[in-house]
Amino acid sequence: MRIGKVIGNVWATRKEDGLQGIRLLVIQPVDTKGNSIRTEFVAADRLGAGVGDHVLVTSGGSSRYIDKDNPIPIDAVIIGIIDSTEVKRGETDESSDRND
Repeated sequence: MRIGKVIGNVWATRKEDGLQGIRLLVIQPVDTKGNSIRTEFVAADRLGAGVGDHVLVTSGGSSRYIDKDNPIPIDAVIIGIIDSTEVKRGETDESSDRND
């Protein structure tokens, strides 16, 4: 799973039948401090996430089975809209954060 921020929408009027009714969103992966990492990608969304939301995304073969009886051709899906995160940093990280 990865944390990302929704930065855009994808509209496709012609797509595979299994994708009908599923929103496609552009995701910017972020680290635990909210800094952008890696390149953007597209993820399927059935939860109602929107631009600006931080989301939890899973990818790979498991994402095809958001409907277990009808696998669809996707490789990333939003599985949660994040309310908050908490990361406990070690002594070294805490002291270096104070000096920045």
